[in-house]
Amino acid sequence: MYQRNLLEKVRESVRFSPATLINGSRQTGKSTFIQNTFVAEDAFAYTDLDDLNLLRLAKNDPVTFVAQLPQRAAIDEIQRTPEILLPLKKVIDAARATRRFLLTGSANILTLPKLSESLAGRMEIHTLWPLSQGEIRGRKERFIDFAFSDEAPSAPPPCSPADYLQAVVRGGYPEALAQMQAGRGADWFQSYLTTLLQRDIQDISRIAGLMELPRLLELIAARAGNLINFADLSRVTGLNAVTLKRYYTLLACVFLIVEVPAWGNNHERRLVKSPKVFLNDTGLLCYVRGLGQAALQRERTLLGGVLENFVVMELTKQRGWAQTRCQLLHYRTQQGAEVDAVLEAADTRIVGLEVKSSMDVAPADFKGLRSLADDAGDRFHRGFVLYTGNDIIAYGPNLWAVPISVLWS
Repeated sequence: MYQRNLLEKVRESVRFSPATLINGSRQTGKSTFIQNTFVAEDAFAYTDLDDLNLLRLAKNDPVTFVAQLPQRAAIDEIQRTPEILLPLKKVIDAARATRRFLLTGSANILTLPKLSESLAGRMEIHTLWPLSQGEIRGRKERFIDFAFSDEAPSAPPPCSPADYLQAVVRGGYPEALAQMQAGRGADWFQSYLTTLLQRDIQDISRIAGLMELPRLLELIAARAGNLINFADLSRVTGLNAVTLKRYYTLLACVFLIVEVPAWGNNHERRLVKSPKVFLNDTGLLCYVRGLGQAALQRERTLLGGVLENFVVMELTKQRGWAQTRCQLLHYRTQQGAEVDAVLEAADTRIVGLEVKSSMDVAPADFKGLRSLADDAGDRFHRGFVLYTGNDIIAYGPNLWAVPISVLWS
């Protein structure tokens, strides 16, 4: 069993908030997480709404279902029964100091009709993504807090290009990691996507025959790390704009795709405003695109976008437990300068991160970071080029080349 680095934040939430929601895509370990900690150690009663009898009761008589729950209740797969959220709200309001509900969901209920306001002000939300590299290695990463400190980077243990390729291709789904060791990774991902696209999305959308979703996911995977271009996707899929955006929203709702907004300021008109899109896991990304370690080693041009997806998702996961509250953004100008990831802290300080698949770094690799520093002014804290070499190299005031493995070392 993997120790999840989100645990401390969730424990704090359960202590102070009457309702805590842990959401994320299926098979990221949500059920295991709550059962092995809050159920086994903290005496939460466990209810699984994948159980058809319990699901039937919750749907047909949600008031009775909620009334029968104990003081501390963990309810799994809450998106299957949105009917219970209003009764939950009433119970919480009647006994806010004593009742504690721990919910999990495989769909983002904040995007579902009529649900986003049901527990507003009564519920904290945390997302459990596939395993981070630190969780796989038994470490709690602190890179984001380090990035906003004044501490100089130190060299992590050496990591070879083969090590990076293996980490990228394996991804972080706990069950997929086990299946890959038995040579069954592709079988697992195929079954996973079939279940997710044919059952879970049907449950939340009530739309029959979503046959275009696998093709749309494949096209998005091929464009991972690029700006979203709905006109291009509409042309390739043959879907009209309304249908395409609806299907795209469904993929985001079950956490398969992740948007990274553009960084900007109120006075800068030369910046590109479109968000970039990524898949939630590079193991899944490589499966959808048919990429293995040999293919990525052979076709280095393919590796850049996959590696960027890998870094962006590691940062996305770490934001869940970092002490420094920040947004994850990207930077691009109409003149072509870009930075793959921009962390903007609540105090408006900026850290830029550029991802390179090469083992060498040149001054030209800092072009985007220097442009970001000019646009951000005094808000720019420092910038890093993350690359597959092993040396720490200073390239000027507040600019560093560092190995990608500093993210988890």
